[in-house]
Amino acid sequence: MRNEPTATPRTARARRTRLLAVGVALIAAAAVAVPQATANPAGAQSAPSTARLSAASDAVLGADVAGTAWHVDPATKSLVVTADSTVSPAEISVIKKAAGMDSRALRIERTPGVLSKLLSGGDATYASGWRCSAGFNVRSGNTYYFLTAGHCTDGATNWYTNSARTNVIGPTAGSSFPGNDYGLVRYSNAAVPRPGTVGNVDITGAANATVGMQVTRRGSTTGIHSGTVTGLNATVNYGGGDVVYGMIRTNVCAESGDSGGPLHSGGRAVGLTSGGSGNCSTGGTTFFQPVTEALSAYGVSLY
Repeated sequence: MRNEPTATPRTARARRTRLLAVGVALIAAAAVAVPQATANPAGAQSAPSTARLSAASDAVLGADVAGTAWHVDPATKSLVVTADSTVSPAEISVIKKAAGMDSRALRIERTPGVLSKLLSGGDATYASGWRCSAGFNVRSGNTYYFLTAGHCTDGATNWYTNSARTNVIGPTAGSSFPGNDYGLVRYSNAAVPRPGTVGNVDITGAANATVGMQVTRRGSTTGIHSGTVTGLNATVNYGGGDVVYGMIRTNVCAESGDSGGPLHSGGRAVGLTSGGSGNCSTGGTTFFQPVTEALSAYGVSLY
């Protein structure tokens, strides 16, 4: 075995100096090699992609919980799920479980009352067993119609101006529900007025809704109420297979019998009342069928 020479104090100090210099150099090199800090703190998750939000929407649809509606909020990159008072915590869990890894994209919001099609059996525009509200008057050439909700025209043949069903307006000329929620009624009685107005507002054209748009609704049950558009392209599950897509979400109140009534922004037609929750005493959430889609589907125009 080879014997090593014993280190003197001077050689030991020199060795420590060299080791210290090497250590400092390694620390400096390591500091240069550290990547620049990113905007996301450790453990933070990036916002869900469009594909993930779409997958979350499909999962909520697949969960099939009646009394829910959902739409993408572009500002927060989240899928806002609106749940009415009938939706239990267990059903919320079902929705989250269906979304799986995409459940982090969900934002659950509660709305008072029950989401329902706003159909009733009282005054205004009558079918055989229910009433709704006329939407916008339209025409194709010299033939005149009015637009209303598709769940109103679904199964209806003739329409009347009175509850006794003696003063005929005309027959249903088109109906699309579920999926969409628009319908068309043809005026066959020349004695029934068909103005191109909503109340005293002259409707001169149509517009697509935008978030924050100021809008006004008119209905045969609750009259005139205003508010703002809070979401676009919403899906609403009324239950029993009645699911509608592409709806406008608003904070405007409505009640039974207001279905089919017009939503407008100034003199521009925007939507047709589909359904919602709450009432006009405590407020609520109401969804509307975009009117531009109905105009295009039937090839009719406002006047």
